[in-house]
Amino acid sequence: MKHHMTKKLNLNNHSVEDLQKLSAERREELRSLRFNVAGSKNRDVKRASKLRKEVARAMTELSKRNPAKPPRTK
Repeated sequence: MKHHMTKKLNLNNHSVEDLQKLSAERREELRSLRFNVAGSKNRDVKRASKLRKEVARAMTELSKRNPAKPPRTK
């Protein structure tokens, strides 16, 4: 079994399109992971948590770059 530390992604250097693509890819990977876990043993039990955090980091960086939008009123 290989043990390796994955480096925290530096999202400051990515374009908005890259961040959106990264977020979408991680969400899709998380979705497929959830479905695969149901039927089999999961080797990396922390993978789902890591994916959620990567999505959150990408979304946070996107929100930093785009000025806050005024809240919607109904």
